[in-house]
Amino acid sequence: MKKLINAPENVVKEALAGMAIAHADLIQVHYDPDYIVRVGAPHNKVGVISGGGSGHEPMHGGFVGYGMLDAACPGAVFTSPVPDQMLAATKAVNGGKGVLHIVKNYTGDVMNFEMAAELAAAEGIEVASVVTNDDVAVENSTWTAGRRGVGVTVLLEKIVGAAAEAGADLATCKAIAERVNASGRSMGMALTPCTVPQAGKPGFELADDEMEVGIGIHGEPGRRREKLAPARDIAEMLAGPILEDLPFKSGDAVLAFVNGMGGTPLIELYVMYNELARILKDRNITIARSLVGSYITSLEMAGVSFTLLRLDDEMIKLWDAPVHTPALRWGM
Repeated sequence: MKKLINAPENVVKEALAGMAIAHADLIQVHYDPDYIVRVGAPHNKVGVISGGGSGHEPMHGGFVGYGMLDAACPGAVFTSPVPDQMLAATKAVNGGKGVLHIVKNYTGDVMNFEMAAELAAAEGIEVASVVTNDDVAVENSTWTAGRRGVGVTVLLEKIVGAAAEAGADLATCKAIAERVNASGRSMGMALTPCTVPQAGKPGFELADDEMEVGIGIHGEPGRRREKLAPARDIAEMLAGPILEDLPFKSGDAVLAFVNGMGGTPLIELYVMYNELARILKDRNITIARSLVGSYITSLEMAGVSFTLLRLDDEMIKLWDAPVHTPALRWGM
């Protein structure tokens, strides 16, 4: 195992310390329990928090800041944060307008966020939750009951964060979040596995001429293992199931999100975006907005995921609204 670390058991704490120094104008890091909170977050708005295992950076801590998340809870690598973290983050961003929990559909995340919401309610804090479940690759997996929450989570955090920033109440923020989740679908693939630092070895094995189609962000198995194919064929393997699932139709306007899994060069992501754009053009689907880069990763895994979100006018307005976080910034 070759990694730029000191000791596996200290990776998350030391990474959080580095984030705090690098982005001191945007975030503060609290320890024991660990959570990241926005600097100067106003308390006259709905608080928006999310969280999950570390190893998916920049999600979620990289999305804490103006126009997106107010706080994020990092667990150990590929491990859900605990209710104490979520409760502390909820209390830190509560200003009397309620708090929205954005939860990816992984069993530990769902269970622990539910416990934190119950504890917060006992202290008089109104909490609403939305669970993302956009991965079309598999219905159930090692980590979930039902579909996994993946790329749509990033888009949802941006859109709902903008709504909260603009003064939307808790019920409205929840309704927007549910609409975004219902309007988006994702699927990914891997060229290589990844290695959890404390495991010290890859989570699975792939031959040099193999790829895993339908992979999860923790290295979970996908739909099938195949021989490596050209980018155009891989794009079809990912886009086809996404387009058929919602289903997307001629005349739709979408946000097209091409995401790297952590070890994928940007040049390859643009090759894949070009192939996705070709597929959508052939189906008379308009790309109204786009996002290309590594935003929800799986450590050093090489691979790509596609996310398509069917847009309406309100979503476009909220997507375009200013945002200033360590990982996303525009309009400011």
